[in-house]
Amino acid sequence: MNLPNKLTLLRVILIPFFLLFMYINIPFHYGIALMIFAAASITDALDGKIARKRNLVTNFGKFLDPLADKVLVIAALTVFVELEEVRMGAIPLIIITAREFMVSGLRLLAANSGIVVAAGIWGKLKTAFTMVAIVAILFWLFICYDFGFELPGAFRSFVDNIFVPVLVWISTILTVISGAVYLKGYWHLIDSDK
Repeated sequence: MNLPNKLTLLRVILIPFFLLFMYINIPFHYGIALMIFAAASITDALDGKIARKRNLVTNFGKFLDPLADKVLVIAALTVFVELEEVRMGAIPLIIITAREFMVSGLRLLAANSGIVVAAGIWGKLKTAFTMVAIVAILFWLFICYDFGFELPGAFRSFVDNIFVPVLVWISTILTVISGAVYLKGYWHLIDSDK
């Protein structure tokens, strides 16, 4: 197994540990979850670059890399919906998950037609912003709940009720835009007249 595939596999292995530390109530559990998520995000940035630079692109990597990304992000967002400490409803999660299913379906149809669907600029922007947003939310949990810093009420209310939801909704909007771009570009594959 080559290095990029090992990094992708490591990302998959880190997901249950991330979930464990999000739920287990031990000192600094949010900080540990933050470090695990950040490490997994770094492997996401590295594996593709290394694979392309060293010409190590494999079918295994093409399959597992996007799957690992999707599971990591959806796992984090699902936990956020459950946590009382994070003001996130289920609607962004549903939209983001639906887009991931749609793009995966388009990629499958494209592959059957011999077409490779590369990640576009909107997809990359969506992924990068979502990863940064999740890291920011995890950092906020780390500061507030692991350390228990006494922050001014107005500031804490602003972050909880405005800043965090805005991060989530920007990610959701970027997800919708990138999904629409994919759908427009590959609509011919699902044209009902064919």
